[in-house]
Amino acid sequence: MQLLEDRILKDGNVLGENILKVDSFLTHQVDYKLMKEMGKVFADAYKDSGITKVVTIEASGIAPAVYVAEALDVPMIFAKKHKNITMTEGILTAEVYSFTKQVTSTVSIAGKFLSADDKVLIVDDFLANGQAAKGLIDIIQQAGAEVVGVGIVIEKSFQDGRSLLEEQGVRVTSLARIAKFENGQVVFDQADA
Repeated sequence: MQLLEDRILKDGNVLGENILKVDSFLTHQVDYKLMKEMGKVFADAYKDSGITKVVTIEASGIAPAVYVAEALDVPMIFAKKHKNITMTEGILTAEVYSFTKQVTSTVSIAGKFLSADDKVLIVDDFLANGQAAKGLIDIIQQAGAEVVGVGIVIEKSFQDGRSLLEEQGVRVTSLARIAKFENGQVVFDQADA
């Protein structure tokens, strides 16, 4: 998605060998116009898949997932990283390791929001090692629902997340794919959408 790639080049900051900071438009401050356009692109890619729910993980996946859900006219569910006192029964959980934060979190979704009739599109901000998506797939499968695909805003294609998901038979659609960081600059691969 050229609009997203241009924004990454303009406002993204490469930190070290494998971290891209995009807090000015995606992971902290949100550019809702860009999110709305991304939502349309994902919705178009999955328009014939019968999606009934969009699922993400808090926090940075919420903004793009909301706009995808709006474009598909379906509910959006986000997995919580911290269980609160109102989540008391029928909770579906998975362990997810974050390489960026270097912590393992137990993520949870109330089972009442997913059923065996659901066809789910997972949406997240980044795909690197695939652990967040893998955890969400586990939760969705616990509910008996079908994972139709994983929509990723920015994929680090030099890491193994895509292959991990595709080996499970899951379709991956990325709007921007980063081949490498070179001299503090982003070098893109061909995006899926």
